Amino acid sequence: MAMVGLFWIAEGDVYVGAKPSGLAPGVRLTPEGVVALGDKQDEFWPWEDVRSLTVDDVPVKSLKRHLGAAVDMVLTVGLGGTDGAPTMTVRVSGPDGADDTELTAYTAAAVGYSPAEYDLSRALLTRLTEGAGTLLTTLAAMAEWGRRHEGGSPRAAARVALLREWLAVADATEPGREDLTGR
Repeated sequence: MAMVGLFWIAEGDVYVGAKPSGLAPGVRLTPEGVVALGDKQDEFWPWEDVRSLTVDDVPVKSLKRHLGAAVDMVLTVGLGGTDGAPTMTVRVSGPDGADDTELTAYTAAAVGYSPAEYDLSRALLTRLTEGAGTLLTTLAAMAEWGRRHEGGSPRAAARVALLREWLAVADATEPGREDLTGR
């Protein structure tokens, strides 16, 4: 299992946010569509019905956020309280664009995602909704990496490189697409 940007990849499964367990909320991306998991959000959208896939409320790393997380942890542990894991909102827009559904997913990054990982992940989510060829090729590359990868999450530079690689796969599938990989 590993975190790469906003994605959690466990063997061949790709999630937005952390992989849920039990009744915890989560969002899984499959070749067939978007699957909402957990208590009170058990739904499925085939890719042909997904017009956009966006994320909101994503914690992005900053010095203020890092220091705040450390203070929160000290206060939570020191005062004997419990601290809920941070969540983000995954928005699935259907064919009309008006029928948005908001889903909850836990974040996988304790102090937030780097700005680069956040931006590249959002671009990758956009690519997944642009066509079957891009979707299948890109998800296959992500899943294949997950099946080959053992151990924890790669370091930040390697995560950014992987996101750029997967965006390049998506861009190569769509001729004439602007290259957003930063190369």
